Amino acid sequence: MMKKLYKLCFTVLSVFAFAQDYSVSSIPENLLANANAVIRESSEDCILKSVNDMQIKETNVVTVLNTAGNEFSTVYIPYNPTRKVSSIKVELYDSAGKLFKTFSKKDFSDYTNNPSAALYVDDRILVLRPISTKYPYTVKTTYETNTSDTAFLNFRPIWTYHLAVQKTSFSMLNNSGIKIRTKITDKPLGKLNVSEEGNLSKYSYENIPAITEEILSPSIDYLVPKVEFSPEKFSLAGRQGDMTDWNSFGKWYYTELLSPVSNITPEIAAEVAALKLSGTTSEKVKTLYQYMQNKTRYVLIAMGIGGWQPMPASEVSKKGYGDCKALTNYMRTLLAAAGIPSYFSVIYNDDSVISYDKNFPKMSGNHAILMVPTEKETIWLENTSQKHAFNHLSYSSHNRNVLAVKENGIEIVDTPVYKPEQSKEKLFAKIKLQDDGGFASDASFEFTGGQYDHNLQLFGMKNDEIQEALKSRHYNLKIDQMAVQNLKNDRDEGKIIYDLNLKANGFSKKLGNDIFFPVMPYYQSVTFSGNDERKLPFENSFPFQDDYEIEFSIPDGYKFSEIPQSSNITTEFGTYTISFNLKDNKLLVHRILTINKGLYPKEKFKDYIAFRKKTASSDNTKVLISKL
Repeated sequence: MMKKLYKLCFTVLSVFAFAQDYSVSSIPENLLANANAVIRESSEDCILKSVNDMQIKETNVVTVLNTAGNEFSTVYIPYNPTRKVSSIKVELYDSAGKLFKTFSKKDFSDYTNNPSAALYVDDRILVLRPISTKYPYTVKTTYETNTSDTAFLNFRPIWTYHLAVQKTSFSMLNNSGIKIRTKITDKPLGKLNVSEEGNLSKYSYENIPAITEEILSPSIDYLVPKVEFSPEKFSLAGRQGDMTDWNSFGKWYYTELLSPVSNITPEIAAEVAALKLSGTTSEKVKTLYQYMQNKTRYVLIAMGIGGWQPMPASEVSKKGYGDCKALTNYMRTLLAAAGIPSYFSVIYNDDSVISYDKNFPKMSGNHAILMVPTEKETIWLENTSQKHAFNHLSYSSHNRNVLAVKENGIEIVDTPVYKPEQSKEKLFAKIKLQDDGGFASDASFEFTGGQYDHNLQLFGMKNDEIQEALKSRHYNLKIDQMAVQNLKNDRDEGKIIYDLNLKANGFSKKLGNDIFFPVMPYYQSVTFSGNDERKLPFENSFPFQDDYEIEFSIPDGYKFSEIPQSSNITTEFGTYTISFNLKDNKLLVHRILTINKGLYPKEKFKDYIAFRKKTASSDNTKVLISKL
């Protein structure tokens, strides 16, 4: 995954001087609710001197309220060859606001900055964990940064749950003469204060309560307000670029980042020639894609130009590994050697939809995929997994846009949109009920779309781990015996299939000489609590459809007493149908639950709960069989 060169290590403190009072008693009462820590003050004051010269002064004061808040006291200061830090000072205050300990740079540990266990990185990070044994306590951090990298400028007041903000600010003194675009994204969570005077712009938030994560909450990136900046001219790792518009930025990206690492070497040409490609363009792309998958593995590599330039395709060819951008560019180079054009595409991969603004060019994103236009359709390739199906994007890459980098600029292209029926679990089962309350069943499962994504983990497991995973999935059954057979990842069609044979005890209940049993044996119905007052909007980020057909056979000497009524529910959130048919003394149950993708205001949560309660009630329908 590509990572931003700058992460605002904490949110940022006020530019206005005022008397320090770090006593806990001075924290407004409303900020203590649901908070493990409170940002007391935070400021990031930037001076942009030229396209490749920026000075930043940062101050962060955080009060840790309890043990769960200790994570917020850790001080992280990143640096690299183009980012120098100085004047580092950390102070520790007690609950009354009295200073009792100080730290300097020599007290920090110095590590390679390798998120996701990167194999190679240029970045380093200073880390200090000044934890006190008495709560609450306050940590104040100040330091200065001088950097030639000016591509990434952002301001967001909060970045996680259970963290409140008393005062936070960002200022930009632009002495460079470079035009900087600004984009403000407002949210109900906090109100932005803005002031501008000449070349100086100031942005601040005050009194933002802590957020508590709720079931089905959107990504916190969606919930939090922010201010983004886009300089028309910038520098990254010594290379100056142009962000006047998407096309000028795309030309820089293609020329400076992709072309130097995309040479078709004799070895790469020989790889492609040896495959003797034939058939349609799609068939050729599939052959090359599955060849690349079988040859490579994913390893994060964050060295090079700010962690944004891919490892050379020739190196991936030789070594057989790379990260998302390296493997995507290697696949692009293989296709180029076969005469098939494709486009390196930068995307925000997230459960919630995050798309690029066509009117706000900006260097951002967290993942790379490949777009391959063909005469029939656009093929999308996810290159980081050896297990992934051809022309299949995960649900967290759907329904948004990408930056497709071309020689003459960037094209903003929409990715496909999953319909619920394209993200399906299909179940067909035959169940033989026993008069002792148990049952034996033979079932087949098929998963596509996003449900395919969720089941890929099975192919990284050993046999006993697969057994345990499926026992856990069907936790509501008292499983006595279980066999998983014919497990297959169909990478051509994007399907995962398996057969599940099991015996379970205690499924049905006796009622005198009669027996009653539930019609949905494989899953416990999902219900959500709607008792508490909803604070946040809610999102079904994952559209899906569960289509179950179950045939029940009953013990000899019994008959069905009464067949339940079929049910049909339709709402804006989705639909539900369940039908019952009796044939040859066997009960056929067909149940389809469809959940639509959607982001809804908190006021509709009770309606959604009501819908899911109705589906759960139907799932819990009991059928009575009587002894003859």
